[in-house]
Amino acid sequence: MGIIAWILIGLLAGIIAKALMPGKDPGGIIITMLIGIAGGLLGGWLGKVLFDVDSIDGFFDLSTWIAAIVGSLILLALYRVITGNRRHA
Repeated sequence: MGIIAWILIGLLAGIIAKALMPGKDPGGIIITMLIGIAGGLLGGWLGKVLFDVDSIDGFFDLSTWIAAIVGSLILLALYRVITGNRRHA
């Protein structure tokens, strides 16, 4: 997949992750996209390590989207833990 496809998947996966995890999040669309892109990579790596599957096959492949969303959820949770203390300071 090309860089444009990764950015688009990252943006959408980050938005879906924010929708699945209700609550106030610091950061805007750029942070959402970065979390989504990194989440896609994390999800793909976890799929390969844990289940020995190539979960990043193509743009329209369901496993690509599931991996990106799960990875984004993990990173969004970590981001909230790390930045949560700064908001209240």
